Amino acid sequence: MRERLIRLGFTSGALILALGVTALLISMFDHSPIDVLETAWDGAFKDGRRFSAVVNFWIPLTLASIGLVVTFTAGLWNIGIEGQMIIGAVCASWAGLYFEAPSVILIPTCILLGAIGGMLWGMLAGLLKLRFGVHEIFGGVALNFIAANIAIYFISGPWQPPEGGSAQSTPPFQAAATLPRISDDLQFNLLFLLITIGAIIAIGLLLMFTRWGLTLRAVGKNAQSALLLGVRTERVTLSAFMVCGALGGIAGAHRVLQAYSSLRPSPAGGIGFLALLVVLLISFRAWWVPFIAFALAAIIAGSTRVKTLLQLDQSLAGVLQGLIVLTILIFNGLADRLTRKDHHE
Repeated sequence: MRERLIRLGFTSGALILALGVTALLISMFDHSPIDVLETAWDGAFKDGRRFSAVVNFWIPLTLASIGLVVTFTAGLWNIGIEGQMIIGAVCASWAGLYFEAPSVILIPTCILLGAIGGMLWGMLAGLLKLRFGVHEIFGGVALNFIAANIAIYFISGPWQPPEGGSAQSTPPFQAAATLPRISDDLQFNLLFLLITIGAIIAIGLLLMFTRWGLTLRAVGKNAQSALLLGVRTERVTLSAFMVCGALGGIAGAHRVLQAYSSLRPSPAGGIGFLALLVVLLISFRAWWVPFIAFALAAIIAGSTRVKTLLQLDQSLAGVLQGLIVLTILIFNGLADRLTRKDHHE
């Protein structure tokens, strides 16, 4: 209990410090921090449409982040999550373009193909590590690059618009692939929302209460010791990559179905890399993912309105994100030292 209170106090202190430094920077440019905060709040929550933009960013960010919790728990730096999202987006796009079926069949098919594509791409990163000794960081970076070029190949090649080659976008998906919205104001899809909430609950429970979760933690703590105790470390490692890849693929499917209704270059939009920051911020604790991801989604959505109304550059959101990440990582390190000291005593 004392350890949890220490971590909560340090995390709260880090957030307060980051907000204080940001307020100081805003004041240096002759703007009121209160005005900026109110404008950012309006940009994210003033009406249903703006709130929908936050939710539509939160869904793929949360799916990617909860997947990364799995690989990080197993001690794996899955830098390739961005590529897994892109391949998921490509696979979902094939169905959106060419698989003719009613919406009730087509949309789940797009999601399923996205999950399969991301899972296979994640499995490839695992096989590179296990069979060829390629560290997941280097393998992930290479696979991200390859995935991005695969998307560009399909956009400018086989799936180009009828009027000719284009590196901008495929033709729009068929009408049956359009995601139904909850209402005119709440423009997000209920199915994806339920999938995201289900993923949070499922991964949280699996990590806490199942043998698979226990073996993931064992491999993450010390793979050699886990192997000596009879844990099939290669199988555990591969399963972690595949689960993360599947969730990343679903996130990629959401991006092309919700945000674009077509396949475009870099469909993941950097969300995979932002998910890495989310996981670092929460120290791999699954239940924190939706809250931190929602806060970052709101900051990004609100910063657009700040730029429009107050003529402050949108990079202010990046400054705030960077400060939050840096201060929380520093304060988490201090909390770890303090709790370790208590254990030794």
